[in-house]
Amino acid sequence: MEARAIAKYIRVSPIKLKSVADLIRGKDLAEALTILKFTPGRGSEVIEKVVQSAAANAENNLELDRDGLYVAEVYANYGPTMKRWRPGAQGRASMILKRSSHIGVVLKERSAEGETK
Repeated sequence: MEARAIAKYIRVSPIKLKSVADLIRGKDLAEALTILKFTPGRGSEVIEKVVQSAAANAENNLELDRDGLYVAEVYANYGPTMKRWRPGAQGRASMILKRSSHIGVVLKERSAEGETK
């Protein structure tokens, strides 16, 4: 059994989110939430919300025990990029790319043997 949560069109670059996602991949739920709480940066707050949502889905929809859950997958993929223009020197224009992300979290239940995957 696995619980999922997805947040789409988040206005944070996926490059910033991937470094935070790597910190919690494979960790227990409580440990992952602790890591996210004390990690600086805007990306950790957004990923923490998605992990909390996946945990709520596991408890309410699938009736899984919160203590036995771990972060099986976490990803931050590219979303659409807004393109804006900024005036440059000598009448030129420079493009500004405002990137967005799609964040996904999958929580699974640890088996009795302690298997993680």
